[in-house]
Amino acid sequence: MLTTLDFGQKLLIIGGLLSLLASVLHIGVIIGGPDWYRFFGAGEDMANMAEKGLLYPTLITIGIACVLAIWAWFAFAGAGLVWKPPLLRTGLIVISAVYLARGLIVLPMAVFVPEKINSFAIWSSLIVLVYGLFYAFGTWKAWSSLS
Repeated sequence: MLTTLDFGQKLLIIGGLLSLLASVLHIGVIIGGPDWYRFFGAGEDMANMAEKGLLYPTLITIGIACVLAIWAWFAFAGAGLVWKPPLLRTGLIVISAVYLARGLIVLPMAVFVPEKINSFAIWSSLIVLVYGLFYAFGTWKAWSSLS
């Protein structure tokens, strides 16, 4: 089946799988608890709240997981694998822009708040930048089939 898809559709499938993986990892963080919040860079405040059994970290993390799952749906829809949500093209552009902006935020951070730059900030930015590139190039290459 993948051989009959065009290059843009394949890129969107990869982007969708990456978003889905990130969504599942967020659920894993909830299950893994405070140590997972720390390991995945959620911050000490979130880890401490999770240790205290507060609902806030769980709700925020579930919200992020849901958004990422919806973004995966948009990518899979763009690839023609599932039904199309409303405003598919607009959604894919916005998702691409959010991922790319999040991926590139490390550059102004390095200039304006260099004390906030650590290995997590660099690695997470690079990872999310890759996500954004799959979405952006996939959207661009599949544009004619997205209507």
